[in-house]
Amino acid sequence: MRGMKTAELDLSHHTPMMQQYLRIKAAHPSHLLFYRMGDFYELFYDDAQTAAQALDITLTKRGQSAGEPIPMAGVPWHAMEPYLAKLVKMGFTVALCEQLGDPATSKGPVERDVVRIVTPGTLSDEDLLDEKRDNLILAITRRSDHFGVASLELASGRFSLNEPKSLPELCAELHRLQPAEVLLDDALSELELPNIGAQRLCPTWQFETASGVEQLQRHFQVKSLDGFGLNGIDGGIGAAAALLQYVRDTQRSAIPHLKAPQLELLHDAMQLDPATRRNLEISSNIRGGDEHTLFRVLDNTATPMGSRLLKRWLHRPLAVRTAIEQRLQAIAALIEQSPLTDWQKALRAVGDMERVLARVALGNARPRDLVRLRQAFAQLPAMIARVEKIGSPALQTLTTGLKAFPEHLALLQKAIVDEPPALVRDGGVIAPGYHSELDELRELSEGVDGFLARIEAEEKTKTQISTLRAGFNKIHGFFLEISRGQAHLAPAHYVRRQTLKNSERFVTEALTAQEERVLKGSARALMLEKQLYEAVLDTLRADISALQACAESLSVLDVLVNLAERAETLHYRRPHIRDDSGIRIRNGRHPVVEVFASEPFIANDVELNPEQRTQIITGPNMGGKSTYMRQTALICLLAHVGSFVPAEAAEIGIVDRIFTRIGASDDVAGGASTFMVEMNETANILHHATPRSLILLDEIGRGTSTYDGLALAWACVEHIHQRLQALTLFATHYFELTRLPDKMAGMVNRHVSATEHGDTIVFLHRIEAGAASKSYGIHVAQLAGLPASVIALARAHLGQLETLTPVAGASTQRIQDPALAMLDAIDTDRITPREALDLLYQLKSLRN
Repeated sequence: MRGMKTAELDLSHHTPMMQQYLRIKAAHPSHLLFYRMGDFYELFYDDAQTAAQALDITLTKRGQSAGEPIPMAGVPWHAMEPYLAKLVKMGFTVALCEQLGDPATSKGPVERDVVRIVTPGTLSDEDLLDEKRDNLILAITRRSDHFGVASLELASGRFSLNEPKSLPELCAELHRLQPAEVLLDDALSELELPNIGAQRLCPTWQFETASGVEQLQRHFQVKSLDGFGLNGIDGGIGAAAALLQYVRDTQRSAIPHLKAPQLELLHDAMQLDPATRRNLEISSNIRGGDEHTLFRVLDNTATPMGSRLLKRWLHRPLAVRTAIEQRLQAIAALIEQSPLTDWQKALRAVGDMERVLARVALGNARPRDLVRLRQAFAQLPAMIARVEKIGSPALQTLTTGLKAFPEHLALLQKAIVDEPPALVRDGGVIAPGYHSELDELRELSEGVDGFLARIEAEEKTKTQISTLRAGFNKIHGFFLEISRGQAHLAPAHYVRRQTLKNSERFVTEALTAQEERVLKGSARALMLEKQLYEAVLDTLRADISALQACAESLSVLDVLVNLAERAETLHYRRPHIRDDSGIRIRNGRHPVVEVFASEPFIANDVELNPEQRTQIITGPNMGGKSTYMRQTALICLLAHVGSFVPAEAAEIGIVDRIFTRIGASDDVAGGASTFMVEMNETANILHHATPRSLILLDEIGRGTSTYDGLALAWACVEHIHQRLQALTLFATHYFELTRLPDKMAGMVNRHVSATEHGDTIVFLHRIEAGAASKSYGIHVAQLAGLPASVIALARAHLGQLETLTPVAGASTQRIQDPALAMLDAIDTDRITPREALDLLYQLKSLRN
């Protein structure tokens, strides 16, 4: 029934059950409706056809309703999670419609209703989540001069607000957060945002600031938001209004574990644009995987929640010295005074306490979740004592939420069996001795075997039937079975219930009465067990804030212990964080390359400061220029994370932003060429860099003609050096630019060293003072496998070209090039980028 609406249908022609289904479906037209029928979730009509195709399950028909066959597909109730995960991953939303009434007592269709709507951003089930990845839902709106962003992870309760000032800042936040779902103000429908997460348009009125204030005050039961530090955050609060309403609508329940909203101020953290995150391969490599990334090298955390926190730290480095020093001091204390293997062993027993608590709060925690929570509680007293023994104020401050919960531990030890089944409905979750009535009911059910043995012995004695035996199965209940040959000896009060091939089965009034008592006892026991289980959850929920604070502190502790272990294992050193601008690194190493390289890594020094703020780096491809530049950025990033760094020593001044323009790539989908992508990224740098920024530029201008490229590279490096005054590593093959340090104070030449051995080249990977004497491009081409005839022809052409144009820095004297003579005469302290472009066109005409 395509496009069906309740108002358009005459439901009287449908069966009562289908009438119920159609009414519920009409209330959720955009969701796939999982309609519970016994042990299956069934889908009908268009939903069935969609699900059958998406899940590769059988599409069948279920009789007729209103004279038409009903398309139907279904999945088992007890194994629903894999199907649900697949649908959500494909972008579908699913409405879970459960049986609320008792089929045994219902007249007509059992009562049903939607209890939860599952969307990509509102997952909390363990089976549906990636344990090493945050699962965020965002809401975005705009005010006159800024955007408002609210983000929530339902699986942990983390809730934050921020207000990017521009579209590039907003896009950078989206790339940092990588949300699973985005609620977008309908007024922003034309906004060009990154294709991240499932995007849903919501009416603008849902983003009203006044509504957000009211909802936040009501949810957190406060009269003012002043205590949250949200004064003047109108855009973020407006986004929070839409987000809170959406979560309530989808969960159909309270969300008591939602933490107080944290305001994320952009100036508190180092800013990284999307290109920089991609080029530095922080948690995703250039190909989109996670192999050979900084995160993979550093992540040896003991818990999933620690792993997720580490990733957040890496993508949001701090820009406040006191906060950085606090982490560094805590790591140093752990290294000096504590065996890290003991810490990691204890933390592994904690598990993913953060997400378990979220499921407790939402009411969908499973029995084995409570076992994990019990294990975590058991570790807390010794862990707290260990933190106190270290005596580090920084460590104690960072783990201030650590607290033991002896009452909760005692409750879980007494109430929950050691190895419970997966689901409460399976029974056997509540431990013996916890509740006397439950024990009595279980004793009645568990005494079935003894009862049957006693009945069998009594009836054999009475009837003298040797083949008689007493039995039980779930379909026919209790019975007395007699072989076919002796069935005629059955007493008159035996009532035949079933005929088998070789025997007859009978029942008696006594058997039926006992069966009723057992079945009622089993049902009552299961119902009572569910009630007791919910009471345990209620007890834990009453203390959810303190429990969450403890989980948060444990995740921080896990990351600090992990960074301490990585520092010891990988020979990292504590950086010195400075207030002034500058980067000084002695024997720095690339944290990823050194781990995966097959040969020993060659360490290098870096010196950048206001008096020596720009390096012009030349040398052959494959010589190590990009590695040198990236390792400088990564060491700087790690220092701001509060981690030790791969170097013998490092002094790092606070950096507000890292910018990179490395590599070439087309944006085919966006219609942008390699050169356009290069210019877009360069423009972003020129507009937003400050004297506190670190800039990595690799081969600016290579996407266009030689002279245009040289002009642009020259103009860019001069603009950055003279006007922006940022710390800059500028790699180039334009040897003309190596003359600029002679004209500009604070600019120096560096080159990657290489040596020739016959017709081959050996890369030394050393960064040395001065400009490179030659490019070695033909040697690299030879290593790449170009045909020998092409290599020979290239060498011949190179010889001809070198008689016309001297290579910068070459020792041999050649004919003076008039273009270079003009370049020598330029006063680079005064020339503007526009004048540089005009001049380079003159140079081009001279060469021609």
